[in-house]
Amino acid sequence: MTNKRYIDLKVVPGTYVPPVKMDYPEEDPYVGLYKPVYDRDYPAIDANYPYVDDSLRNRLRLFWAAWVVLPLLGLILRVKYGLRWTFEVPLSTYKKELANGAITVANHCYRHDCASVLTALGGIRFKHLRIPMFAPNFRTKDQFYLRIVGGIPIPEADGGLSAMKAFNAAFDEFHRRGYWFHIFPEAKRWDWYKPLRPFQKGAFTMAYKYNMPIIPCAVTYRERKGIWRWFGSAEEPLTEVHVGAPIFPDTTQPRAAETERLLNETHETICRLAGIEHNTWPSQL
Repeated sequence: MTNKRYIDLKVVPGTYVPPVKMDYPEEDPYVGLYKPVYDRDYPAIDANYPYVDDSLRNRLRLFWAAWVVLPLLGLILRVKYGLRWTFEVPLSTYKKELANGAITVANHCYRHDCASVLTALGGIRFKHLRIPMFAPNFRTKDQFYLRIVGGIPIPEADGGLSAMKAFNAAFDEFHRRGYWFHIFPEAKRWDWYKPLRPFQKGAFTMAYKYNMPIIPCAVTYRERKGIWRWFGSAEEPLTEVHVGAPIFPDTTQPRAAETERLLNETHETICRLAGIEHNTWPSQL
């Protein structure tokens, strides 16, 4: 082990840390390690893109995804990755507070981490979930997958200010409808990485803007052994989602200070849920 982020990492006894099998960066937490192939056509993501798509075709797609695709995917994840989940506090305790939506936040650590969180939280409700996503990935083989889980492409710089204005207006509308949002504040996916990387501010700015609670989720790992070796590669651990209690914004406080508090508290909570006693990255850069 030569990666300094792992050398100094301290976890709760019994917490499984997968063996390091790739050269994770030690200084830049936002390097993209996943190298997709951009070989699919996709509409221009500009001011005219249908960020809010109420067409019959899209409604049928999302209905089919919620009732067929996501439950089937959840079953596959339970078989292939031994997916299971725990709740710090039953979310039914907060039924009233969550009635107008919430923002789930998790570490970005394998291809199906989003689907794992959806499964843990009850995928049926997530026909009304929207996820801001890296726009170029909609031009990969995963474009169908990204759309059925509620992915909304974030306009790139060449789309202009009008595209970002349309994107922001769409999320205003999603919030008005009481939709849930899901965000990976680490931004880039690092497969089977254990330390929690620094967070970007977008999720917490959104939580303050819309007065939406944050639900912290930690995707953790278990060693693949015994019968589980029949269902997947030994290099891929089993997974578990730990769901924390909601963290509520205080909109009576200044925006900058409250966004900072939400970010730091969420980062600290996910570290705790992941069994990390001493993390080796700061909460933000």
